[in-house]
Amino acid sequence: MSPRRMSRVALTATIGAVLVVSAACGSGGTGQATNTSSSSSSPPSSSSQSSQSPTQSESSTGSETSSQSSSATESGSAGSSWTVPAGMPKAKLTILFGSSGTAETDALKAATADWAKQTGSTVEVTPASNLDQQLAQGFSSNTPPDLFYMDPSKLGTYAKAGNLWAYGDQLPNKADFYPALVKSFTYNGQLYCAPKDQSTLALWINTADWTAAGLTDSDIPTTWDQLDAVAKKLSTGGRVGLSISPTRDRVDAFFVQNGGYLVNDDGTQATVNSAQNIQALTFVKKMLTDGAMKWSSDLNTGWGGEAFGTNKAAMTIEGPWMFGALHSDYPTIKYKIVPLPAGPTGTQGTLVFTNCWAISAASKNHDQALNLVEYLTQPSVEMGFAKAFGVIPSVQSAQAEYLQQFPDNKVFVDGIAYAKGVVSAPGVTNVLADFDSQLGSLATGDPKTILDSVQTNLKSALGGS
Repeated sequence: MSPRRMSRVALTATIGAVLVVSAACGSGGTGQATNTSSSSSSPPSSSSQSSQSPTQSESSTGSETSSQSSSATESGSAGSSWTVPAGMPKAKLTILFGSSGTAETDALKAATADWAKQTGSTVEVTPASNLDQQLAQGFSSNTPPDLFYMDPSKLGTYAKAGNLWAYGDQLPNKADFYPALVKSFTYNGQLYCAPKDQSTLALWINTADWTAAGLTDSDIPTTWDQLDAVAKKLSTGGRVGLSISPTRDRVDAFFVQNGGYLVNDDGTQATVNSAQNIQALTFVKKMLTDGAMKWSSDLNTGWGGEAFGTNKAAMTIEGPWMFGALHSDYPTIKYKIVPLPAGPTGTQGTLVFTNCWAISAASKNHDQALNLVEYLTQPSVEMGFAKAFGVIPSVQSAQAEYLQQFPDNKVFVDGIAYAKGVVSAPGVTNVLADFDSQLGSLATGDPKTILDSVQTNLKSALGGS
């Protein structure tokens, strides 16, 4: 970038604080889903671009999702330090994104229209039919969108190829993003892009099944042994106690709960076959072979939420996107949401899913694109998105307002403090896909052999030998 452009970018850095949620272990929400919404922060499975997300359950306060599509626009300008830099030229920006549905598309169009009205620029917002394919076509023809959603698992690949503008460290509200999110979008020591929102995992319990099994609140599992015990007790009459999707997007949470993960803290070394991870995957295999847990695919369901909603499983491990799925497809299911149990070391752990506002290196509108990102990551605008399609804001400064409006989601917000994000090294997407394929045969396979294989592949992706 030219010195002149660098100086203009510096002048644009007047952004409202981005919220980072601080968390401690909290109480679970209860209720019956009442809103339909969607989220691109986390998929039901690792291969999805986006999935359903919650906005609130019956005991929450606030209005229906259908009335919230313009909330981002309505709240975008009030009480914020965002400004339009003097002399910023008008531009025609393009955004390509993986939409979770009409609610998300309408909310983003409303927010960008408000920014355009205040800046004199225009924004063309396009929901992608296949985001990866359309991005590849755009970069190969040197006509990429100015801004687009970026999955952290693909960040390193795009950054290494020179496709991304690393603008994140210029954001004055960088310190307001949750640390786990910042780590997810940092490559070679640079924050490449601003996290747009987030979701975490928790344990969903069917309260009717729970009561019928003679279980009470005192039986809510806080350890792996307790989880195994209640899952066995809930496994009856053709229903399994626990079902999760056969993907590392769920299994990795057990690694974190045992003090392990796929990589070390700075993401530079593969730690897949650590003793902690082998112990964790061995526990998951035990639950599978004992009949206390089944993969959702073994129940002829597409994901854990479907297994839970059809009552083929009394418990599942999923995120806040479940609210929307339960409301639209399984409205009679009553539930309780609690933190995931800790491992043998007493460590709490979950996973956090997110996307970022990536800006193309080839864009000729860096100044305007950065200013738009600053606008979109204001607490007020992110709260508009939360109301519209159920995501959790990416900035800590929005935490109090978010919890006031969506108290049933506290368990997901609390999990952010002890969550691990997706590995973002170049080439990691294929490694994670291979891990998923091996998990399907875990019940008859050897946990250490599986993890040794993934360790070799991930070590290679990280540049090791």
